[in-house]
Amino acid sequence: MASKKQAVELIINKLNKKTFLTYKEIAELTGYHPKYILKLKKEVIEGTIRLEHGNKNRIPSNVMSDEEKEKILSLYKKSNVSIRKFCKFYNKRSYSCIYNLLKSNGLL
Repeated sequence: MASKKQAVELIINKLNKKTFLTYKEIAELTGYHPKYILKLKKEVIEGTIRLEHGNKNRIPSNVMSDEEKEKILSLYKKSNVSIRKFCKFYNKRSYSCIYNLLKSNGLL
């Protein structure tokens, strides 16, 4: 993140003619590929530059709802099969997802 901010500052300085660095030198200083530096330059010129990832603070699309968690917990409490057989029976979530849910609720 810091190197992207540094790269943007160097590009802005280059566009304002406050530095004589080339875009290749900016790439070497920041550790980015020269093509990415040119992409950042285009974003700076257009005013669409973002230093923060677009999906930050968003809820993942595959997050398990509280209702589904309660359903899995109640079904597992009623059954007397192994967790592997239960996962094959449920078949909507992965083994690790169900295992972590059951372990966090003290059922394993």
